[in-house]
Amino acid sequence: MRPDAKKKLAAAAPKKGPNPVIIGAVIAAVMVLAVVVAIVIGNSGKSSGTGAAAQPKGVVAGDAGGILANPVPAKSNAPTVDLYEDFQCPVCGQFEKAMGPSLASLAAAGEVKLVVHTLTFLDDNLKNDSSTRSANAAACAADAGKFLQYHAAVFAGQPTKEGAGYTDVQLTQFAQTAGITGTALTTWQKCATSAQHAKYVTDVETAAGQAGVTGTPTIKLNGTDITKTLTTPASLIATVKAATH
Repeated sequence: MRPDAKKKLAAAAPKKGPNPVIIGAVIAAVMVLAVVVAIVIGNSGKSSGTGAAAQPKGVVAGDAGGILANPVPAKSNAPTVDLYEDFQCPVCGQFEKAMGPSLASLAAAGEVKLVVHTLTFLDDNLKNDSSTRSANAAACAADAGKFLQYHAAVFAGQPTKEGAGYTDVQLTQFAQTAGITGTALTTWQKCATSAQHAKYVTDVETAAGQAGVTGTPTIKLNGTDITKTLTTPASLIATVKAATH
């Protein structure tokens, strides 16, 4: 006859359940470990250079805001100009050559509130990371109070061949051209090489898409896209004056 399997299983089964003392000790150890892990994660988040703590100076409207480029406070009746550009965009380079000096003059006189949003979508198109690295480097320049100067230097040094990108040496040269020297340059280099503002740069790109920006350059005056109406520096100045209240 076939042996009774139930009797064998009963004989092999443990006589008592799990030791409650052991279970309690294991649960306590797991809880302590969970607390330690939470503390470590929290501390690493504070020191990792991400989030609000890694925003560059001059950011407008939180993590995804552009950088206020005015060297002086804008007048109370000055309109807001939002400028969306990618440092690898050739058309942006042309725009900067034609309109950049006028925009800078308006900002220097407080006639506009100039907010610059540095985008990075061309990294995907061109299969490099120069838009991201140059945007981060520009954010580092904002920390040194030289954002607009750095912004101008990058576009002045834009490679003639689209996709050639920027080397680290070039990005450092742009900082020097912008007037970042001494200890400020050392601080800038640490910021640039560590990608200190990487999260901010990514947030700006995301926010631009949410704002309906589909290409660069895009220029908004008090929230209205005026890109197609700007043909000359004179047209830019006239449009800004018409929007001044």
